[in-house]
Amino acid sequence: MAWLRPPRLSSLVRQLGFLALASAATVKYDFEIGWVTANPDGMAERSTIGINGQWPLPRIEANVGDQIIVNVLNSLGDQSTSLHFHGLFMNGSNHMDGPSQATQCPISPGSRFTYNFTIDQPGTYWYHSHDHGQYPDGLRGPLIIHDPDSPFKDDYDEELVLTVSDWYHDQMPGLLDFFISKANPTGAEPVPNSALLNDTQNLKISVEPGKRYLFRVINVGAFAGQYLWFEGHNMTIIEVDGVYHQQAEATMIYLSAAQRCSFIITAKNDTSENFPIVSSMDTSLFDKLPDDLNWNVTGWLTYDSTKPFPDPAVVDGDYEPFDDWTLVPWDNQTIYGEPDQSISLDVIMDNLDDGANYAFFNDITYRAPKVPTLYTALSAGELATDATVYGKYTHPFVLEKGQVVEIVVNNIDPGKHPFHLHGHNFQAVWRSEEEAGTFQDSGVTSANFSEVPMRRDTFVLYPNGNIVLRFLAYNPGVWLFHCHIEWHVQSGLMATFVEAPLDLQKSLVIPQNHKDACAAAGVPTVGNAAGNSANYLDLSGQNVPPGLIPEGFTTRGIVALVFSIISGLLGVAVIAWYGFVGMADQPAVEPAGAGVVSPADPPVVVAEPKGPTPTEVSLVDGAGGGGTRT
Repeated sequence: MAWLRPPRLSSLVRQLGFLALASAATVKYDFEIGWVTANPDGMAERSTIGINGQWPLPRIEANVGDQIIVNVLNSLGDQSTSLHFHGLFMNGSNHMDGPSQATQCPISPGSRFTYNFTIDQPGTYWYHSHDHGQYPDGLRGPLIIHDPDSPFKDDYDEELVLTVSDWYHDQMPGLLDFFISKANPTGAEPVPNSALLNDTQNLKISVEPGKRYLFRVINVGAFAGQYLWFEGHNMTIIEVDGVYHQQAEATMIYLSAAQRCSFIITAKNDTSENFPIVSSMDTSLFDKLPDDLNWNVTGWLTYDSTKPFPDPAVVDGDYEPFDDWTLVPWDNQTIYGEPDQSISLDVIMDNLDDGANYAFFNDITYRAPKVPTLYTALSAGELATDATVYGKYTHPFVLEKGQVVEIVVNNIDPGKHPFHLHGHNFQAVWRSEEEAGTFQDSGVTSANFSEVPMRRDTFVLYPNGNIVLRFLAYNPGVWLFHCHIEWHVQSGLMATFVEAPLDLQKSLVIPQNHKDACAAAGVPTVGNAAGNSANYLDLSGQNVPPGLIPEGFTTRGIVALVFSIISGLLGVAVIAWYGFVGMADQPAVEPAGAGVVSPADPPVVVAEPKGPTPTEVSLVDGAGGGGTRT
């Protein structure tokens, strides 16, 4: 294979070299993760996961080249946790990536854990729990890496960080219990209650006439993609998912769960009016639209706080957001060469024999191993290159260092899916339209691929369509590839890439405090996916999903069906009999008089809509910070 350089990470790293290292700082955060009470949409108070007694969470900020240390204390009391730093490559620090049972043990209640890594890439990222569907309960916040040598540093005057998200009034454990159960055989995802901007509603962002603002926008939601626009203002896109791209003008953008976009807005010179900011949830993802759902949230660019704050204009017809497929990376990196390894994954939703609906890549729904996959890779010796040791249900693929890897994803499902790759960004070399079928059946060849593909770490696959992604395996580690709709993560739509495991064994040692976390959680640190350290090829006892539903009716099923029918008929007969007897025994009823409400017509109470107090946002750094910089 011809040598291919890895993606260019930043001009600062390329040009300043030793000087960047010499000027690097250590940025330290002490996070106590615990419960607080929040009511961001003004409709329902609920227990929420905060940090240091506060929610929304503090922003993590650093410069390229800085070392970040995050000391975590889990004070939740009833849940384990972890932190994933979404979009960061963690080059050389795979054990800091964060997913429980993939690269670390969960942090048990009362336990401490330290994340310690050095930043070598600029851009807009976020951090969130990667443990048991937890982050929709509040454990997610922005992570911003500044680049003093950004190619766009002279194009704006101020920075703002803006999050969009969906919000649930109920906690995730209860929602997940229902979602993955026989009571929900279709796998319909719980619909959010509200949309939020910066974890609130009625957000007001003060702007000054003529100033140029860099907005760093992050969708920290669990499910809903969001359409975003600023009335009366255009957006000049310069970065997506931490990758600089050539400037592109947009009036509306779309961000799936986990995607980020940075753009420049130039404020008007006229202060005579304020302008709505609108984020609108993508309702095509929802199986139903509850009557009380307002899928829009409005904020305002505030030029003069004494002037009115108008309602947003009605949008007629379908939304038409900017197409990220058309972006061109700033460095003009051409398509990587023909793949050394091609992986084909079909997205399927189906039921198993417990009656619940699960998500599959091909025929596999993910189940976490008994030993974190990274620890298996480090302890398996030469067998680390054998995918068997990682267990069937982690859906593992072993990659060689330096390979060009191609992922073909076919959507055998009528919904959109935002796919995310840990440890890398990827080239989106092909994306079909909706209802295009599988890539293999489409007749498309590499001649149809983009010659200079856009790059990001989370990309949307259309309903019943297909995508082709390519990346370079230059980063030894254990990296997950999964849909970033949290419901689908929990129902199994995930695969594991084990990249250059023998190189990993030479370069990585697990810190003692990570081993202490495993001891507290009762999780072994050596062995295969089944916890077997004597014979790594023996996977007896590995975690497995429920079994497949047998084809056709089994004897047991036929007997159950017959008894169900008989029971149903008997039930109808009993109800009819009691109804007849009850009617015969009832005295005549006089009509209800004036002012008397019949039990069949209860009073209707119409509640006035409520919202939180409008929130002003600082121009320079919003609500971020909280760490120490040395």
